[in-house]
Amino acid sequence: MHPYVALAKKAIEEYVTRRKVLAPPEELTSDMKQKAGVFVCLKTGDDLRGCIGTFVPTTENLYDEIVRNALAAATEDPRFLPVLETELQAIQYSVDVLSTPEKVKDLSELDPKKYGVIVIKGAKRGLLLPDLEGVETAEEQLRITKMKAGIDPADKDVEIFKFSVERYK
Repeated sequence: MHPYVALAKKAIEEYVTRRKVLAPPEELTSDMKQKAGVFVCLKTGDDLRGCIGTFVPTTENLYDEIVRNALAAATEDPRFLPVLETELQAIQYSVDVLSTPEKVKDLSELDPKKYGVIVIKGAKRGLLLPDLEGVETAEEQLRITKMKAGIDPADKDVEIFKFSVERYK
């Protein structure tokens, strides 16, 4: 298990079983000191169980970003009830570390297998991670992302950003 995934798992287990938030170690490794957006996703079998993240960093380091988003995926995803202790054994974890988003000028720059997308219109924002099952075209990726943001899928007056991820399981 990759250290990022092990951290997400440990953070959730500590919180669900003891109601404790993991404190960072005295000294972080160099990779944990970096700043990046992170998504933590939980699955049971083939079913999503929670997925929360940030597309730009909101904390001082990757350690805190992973812990914060792991706890949010387990307890704050509005699509699901909080994770119970009895579920912990069945959960599979993934951690996506995002690159800095880049503005898209032309749809030809998008590839749903390689890049995630962010759409913005006013205060509405939506994000879709890359390489999702059933999402084969940039048009489909944008349609889904706009719907997640509450934007009319036919609306062309949106800002579009792309990002890549390093996915750890």
